[in-house]
Amino acid sequence: MVKQRMLSILVDNTSGVLSRVAGLFSRRGYNIDSLTVGVTADPLYSRMTVVASGDELVLEQIARQLEKLVDVRDIKVLNPNESVSRELILVKVKVDSQTRQNVISVAGIFRAQIVDIGIESLIVELTGNQNKLIAFLNLLHNYEILELGRTGITGLSRGKDDVCYL
Repeated sequence: MVKQRMLSILVDNTSGVLSRVAGLFSRRGYNIDSLTVGVTADPLYSRMTVVASGDELVLEQIARQLEKLVDVRDIKVLNPNESVSRELILVKVKVDSQTRQNVISVAGIFRAQIVDIGIESLIVELTGNQNKLIAFLNLLHNYEILELGRTGITGLSRGKDDVCYL
């Protein structure tokens, strides 16, 4: 049975670390569903949030292989019930004078921000969990989406009990 797993990986903030992690996936034929990377509060380290799919054996193998990489300092499996995850999307929607207000109203329902308005399009910014983003995009199905950009999922575990101190 195919499952999806979110991993929070603390790595050294050095050149090539992203390439080594991505290379591990590609060499073994694993797919990355989502990947985000950013520096942490300590500039010596970066946090990667990787979402991967596979059966239980494949997902366990991914974690074991990642632990072997020299740059990897800590790996956590982010359980959806014990973590917070978000993704940001930017959606450019084709509008005219008759449809502009409808799209703005849909955005308002989801607490999205209108970040650019033109004569023939507008850009909506929305942050939330995947279900919220999918629901928003489903409501836009009657409008022409000109462009769509997604950041990928990023997440942290709740509480302070499993914080890794280096």
